[in-house]
Amino acid sequence: MLNQIAALHAAGAPAPITIDYLVVAGGGGSGALRSGGGGAGGVRCTVGATGGGGLLPSVFSAILATNYSVTVGAGGGVSSNGVNSSFATITSTGGGSGGSNTLAATSGGSGGGAGGSATFKTGGTASPSGQGFAGGNGNGGTTFDETGGGGGAGAVGTAGGVVVGTSGSGGIGIATSISGSSTYYGGGGGGGLETSGASQIPGTGGNGGGGNGGEGTSSTGWSAATVNTGGGAGGNYNGASGASGIVILRYSNTQTITIGAGLTGSTSTSGAYKITTITAGTGNVSWA
Repeated sequence: MLNQIAALHAAGAPAPITIDYLVVAGGGGSGALRSGGGGAGGVRCTVGATGGGGLLPSVFSAILATNYSVTVGAGGGVSSNGVNSSFATITSTGGGSGGSNTLAATSGGSGGGAGGSATFKTGGTASPSGQGFAGGNGNGGTTFDETGGGGGAGAVGTAGGVVVGTSGSGGIGIATSISGSSTYYGGGGGGGLETSGASQIPGTGGNGGGGNGGEGTSSTGWSAATVNTGGGAGGNYNGASGASGIVILRYSNTQTITIGAGLTGSTSTSGAYKITTITAGTGNVSWA
């Protein structure tokens, strides 16, 4: 990229333009039965905060009249990881799936929460680092119904069984104002409970689109992860899907973007910036 920019400068071409970005991958699904919450999709952002508690990444330098690929990842299905999202060279990794009584939680942008089992189970890790946090552990032994919350972009999912009869909550996401107002993305899903009763409390979803865990075979209190946040699925007796991701691009209001075929998106203006929000698909964007 640097060599390409230098060559353009030498030829008298216009200078590249600066692009701020938010790239959120799809959230992980939850397992069936004693289900931990799904991990949030990985979050990489140049405005305000980025996933995993790291330093803000560098802005992207785009060359005019050049195509850059964009993909918005779907949420993962039952016991499945979310799908990666990307913009040009920037990729965010899909969230890990929540575990069940028979399946381990998996790693992802944020790790899935562990399921409930007669043996102790650990939450999935955040991999690669710098996009989110790990999922919470499940409680093993005689009280094996308490599951872990999925990891969020801003914090780990909490463990099940810290309080008897309570499953772990999903980790919080991160807030960014890249769209013009502060919004959370990448919340982990809350852990579910197979049993129900007055003292049984499923986990809540993390701020940033994580779904709430459900209680009992009817999954009372369960809620779906919020579309286009990368939120992890709440634990559900039958399993559930994570939320789709999103890509937001912010650049000077003097530039014009072309959104190619295959992408669903729109552009607005906020002060000195134009903001393009892409909610689905795979295709190319370019600027003039």
